[in-house]
Amino acid sequence: MRPASIPLRLEDIAGDLALDRATPRATQSLQRRAAPLAAPQEQLRLLDSVPLAAEFAALAPGLAPAQLDIFQVNLGKLCNMTCRHCHVDAGPDRTDAMMDDATLAQVIAALRRSRAHTVDLTGGAPELHPRFRDLVQAAVDAGKHVMDRCNLTVLLLPRNAGLVDWLAARNVEIVASLPHWRRPNTDAQRGDGVFERSVRALRVLNAAGYGHGDPQRRLTLVSNPAGAFLGASQASVEREWREGLMRSFGVTFDRLHVLNNMPIARFLEWLQDSGNLEAYLQRLVNAFNPAALDGLMCRNTLSVGWDGRLYDCDFNQMLELGLEGGAGAHIRDFDEDAWRRRHIVTAHHCFGCTAGAGSSCGGQTA
Repeated sequence: MRPASIPLRLEDIAGDLALDRATPRATQSLQRRAAPLAAPQEQLRLLDSVPLAAEFAALAPGLAPAQLDIFQVNLGKLCNMTCRHCHVDAGPDRTDAMMDDATLAQVIAALRRSRAHTVDLTGGAPELHPRFRDLVQAAVDAGKHVMDRCNLTVLLLPRNAGLVDWLAARNVEIVASLPHWRRPNTDAQRGDGVFERSVRALRVLNAAGYGHGDPQRRLTLVSNPAGAFLGASQASVEREWREGLMRSFGVTFDRLHVLNNMPIARFLEWLQDSGNLEAYLQRLVNAFNPAALDGLMCRNTLSVGWDGRLYDCDFNQMLELGLEGGAGAHIRDFDEDAWRRRHIVTAHHCFGCTAGAGSSCGGQTA
């Protein structure tokens, strides 16, 4: 018997999420609320309307690509949570933006011929895509290191029973987002009770061998500030988290990444509503750090959208700022050599990645 089509399977998954009363949700998606900032063009308009000091804005040089190392694939915006800071505007209602079978086949074909050594799977919650395991297996079979960007609570859903052990058997790295190791900071961003469920998921991962120093079972945590300020020193935060999580919860992990909050989607809405938008953008510009440029993800990462369109980074993807013309607009046309010859597309939000110690999917860059 052939498996049900992706739309039918998504309908089933969305039905499960609608009945899920165990996962807290902090808000609703911009799209569900029909908020103006649900439109990427409106987000760009708002960002462009903020006056920034020209002498600082002029510091951002043109960025040249480096070698392609990471093939990042956004499987879609469906998620079991709806976090206040989400730059993807993901949520349980976002079945409208999910990768279809034809695009998935094109992604697999492209990653097989790519020289990238890592396939980075993201969302939404990528584990909710009906063919998540198929893509993981294809990447592993192609000899790629696979990273699963996980919100932790998704691992506790009944439909994902056994998933952690399945991923561990394939040496998939778990890159788990957790706003803070203390309950109030995490629940404020993600909803009351999320921290407790996140700790439960971390214990499941530890029990499967993740987070104990085994390079084949790597557990990376990802943190972002709770408000309109820059991330603290990654090394010092990692020491604090390592001590705090072990002392309070008996949980271990391998490394920690600290990211700046990007002024996009729901975090952009919060900045606007709280009166912090202009001050935050100027803070990013004032903290511009040339030393952060070399490690930016836009230089060594291809970002593939749920519909197959190509971008310089995940943030440009959310603002629908596609690759510069000539570098291939869609995954079916991807040419790695042409990708190397492109210029990277930038806008005001890019100062979020170049501020302070830098910020990228791989953590701080300077």
